[in-house]
This record gives sequence, C-alpha cells and structure tokens, in this order.
Amino acid sequence: MTCQGRLYVVAAPSGAGKTSLVNALIKAVPQVQLSISHTTRAIRPGEENGVHYFFTTKPEFEALIAQGAFLEHATVFTNYYGTSRTFVEQTLAAGRDVILEIDWQGHEQIKQLFPSSIGIFILPPSMEALRERLTSRKQDSAEVIAARLADAKEAVSHLPSFEYVVMNDDFNTALAELSAILIAERLRTPVQAVRYAHLVEGIKKL
Repeated sequence: MTCQGRLYVVAAPSGAGKTSLVNALIKAVPQVQLSISHTTRAIRPGEENGVHYFFTTKPEFEALIAQGAFLEHATVFTNYYGTSRTFVEQTLAAGRDVILEIDWQGHEQIKQLFPSSIGIFILPPSMEALRERLTSRKQDSAEVIAARLADAKEAVSHLPSFEYVVMNDDFNTALAELSAILIAERLRTPVQAVRYAHLVEGIKKL
C-alpha cells in the first residue's frame, strides 16, 4: 500500500543557508522532492528557469492567482512567490515527501490547508553572521540588505509556530539534524502502520 507523502515547510531569514541545506537534504534522503516555486523576481546568475524557480511576469502570476493555481503565495521584497497546487498534491499522492522552501507567511497559509504539515525553521548563528552572509553574496544593495535584516527579526518572531528549529552554524551538523527530522517522521506509528499493514495483519493471524 502506498503511503501518502509528508509535506515539509522549511523557512528561514534570507541568508541563513536554507537553499544550500535543502538541496543537500534532497540528495541525502531518498523519496523527497523539492517543490519549485513560481516567482516574479529577476533571475540571478547561475539560475535556470524550471530548475531553481519558474520565473514569471507579475501579470502572469496574478492570472495564476485568479485561477487558484497556488496553495500559497506571498509578496516578499516587492516580488511574488507561489507554490503550485497541482505539483504538491500529485507528488504527495504518489507517496513522495515534498519540501516547500518558503517564508513564514507561506508556512501560515500551508498550515491552514495541511494542518499535519511539518514546519522547520532554520536559524542563523547570529545576526552578525547573517549580515556577513548577506554582504558576502554581493547580490543586494545596502538598502536591500537592511530590509532583509529587518525581515529576519519579523521571521524569528513566528518561530513558535514551527515544529522544529535547526541552527545553521556548522553546515554538516545542520544537515544531519534535518535528515534526522525526516527519518523520524517516517517512523511514526501511523505511517508505519500503513506501510507494513500486510505484515501486521499476517502476524495477527498466527
């Protein structure tokens, strides 16, 4: 019997290392799929459409909103971000876990639709380290970096609504902790009872 996949939301302040951790997690743990978000922000060097994001215009994004194509969507630093409803529902039904790499606003919307979804918040080791990471990326102006740091304070205030918190000081340690969360969730009795129903029933008949 195919078990329904689990839905995970991984959120973090910008610059906390969320994307690098999620990419490594997908390689480390089998049967987990990253949901590729739609966004209206400009494509960055090294990014590919359909791989990192589905890059769209604001009119195209607004049309998708009107069609009900998104499970959640939010405006972050003047740009839209949204999660495809069809992709997530079909992937979960196929028994694969799905990770949404979104912000705290998206997490709140997903919790309304999927109360059993698992929220994981990635903390930076300090605000000083976060500022250094944002500056070293050399992708944003001083004004944008200041806005991202202010947004980090807002994001952290929503930390209690997440089931798990991982602090990304040492990358390998943070990755191991993320992997442990997914593995532990798969070992919960309701999940295992479905996965091994034939075995359990066979033992009962002995």
